[in-house]
Amino acid sequence: MNLQVADQIAKAVLYEGYMLYPYRPSSVKNRQRFNFGVLFPAEYCAQQAAEEACSLRTECLVSGDTRIEARLRFLQLQTRPAATGTSSLPDGWQEAVEREVTLLSESVSHLCQLGVRHSFVFAGEAPGASEENEFHREGISGMIEMSAAVLRPGVFKIVLLVRNTTALQKIPASRDAGLPFALVSTHLILGSESGSFVSLLDPPDELREAADLCQNSGVWPVLVGEPGSRNTLLASPIILYDYPQIAPESAGDLFDGTEIDEILSLRIMTLTDEEKNEMRRSGDRAREILERTENMPVEQFMKLHGAVRGLRPVKEESA
Repeated sequence: MNLQVADQIAKAVLYEGYMLYPYRPSSVKNRQRFNFGVLFPAEYCAQQAAEEACSLRTECLVSGDTRIEARLRFLQLQTRPAATGTSSLPDGWQEAVEREVTLLSESVSHLCQLGVRHSFVFAGEAPGASEENEFHREGISGMIEMSAAVLRPGVFKIVLLVRNTTALQKIPASRDAGLPFALVSTHLILGSESGSFVSLLDPPDELREAADLCQNSGVWPVLVGEPGSRNTLLASPIILYDYPQIAPESAGDLFDGTEIDEILSLRIMTLTDEEKNEMRRSGDRAREILERTENMPVEQFMKLHGAVRGLRPVKEESA
């Protein structure tokens, strides 16, 4: 599993829309989180007329009798009570904790026969329960299942299901109220020890029909790593192409996958001192963006202006 490259892309997916320019809680666009890949408890979804999901499913193809490892990642939102005295933050301001659940590698033959089912729980915590904690965090639970089926000799379909199994004492009255019980920005990273994953976007002709029959709900699997490598797959709630990359000129995430780093960095530099102080107080991630931008060398700013990846001759039009 090529975790180094997968981590870069997964981080961008994990925090897509987490906080937007001008990165201040008082900004209207940051009063409501713009989330992808949200899995709510089933009890909440039952009252939403299918507008929200409580589970996701991804199916992919792998060739070779290999071992498969899977990692589930998501954000858990926690709420900072107004009583903390941070007046610049709105009541109920939410920040995120990264969560990861790993399924130990299993052989495809084992997955075909028995499959794997794993339950996970992240306990709730009240403000002041530890010296570092000033947030209220609800307890959440979930389940991840992985199985496989033989399609033809040496070719297998891998199936993963993820469910939010959190039990609710009371049904949240709104989506915002339900987010602390949800798995947010949920995605999966799959690794093959010795086999090769098959691209669902550009499968070989002999596997095109099998690829078309793969069912994916809530996420879409793409190959990640160096172009041509086939041992790592990212099932993302945002549809990507195979082998997505972070531009080497980018100094860090700005929480916007369509971002233009130069424009956003220059705009951050124009914030007033009062606006920058609010940005610092809004959380560690916003503060990191501000500090990185303020300390960025001129040479790095120049790199953000543009880059030539390659040149090709222009064909002359025939008379």
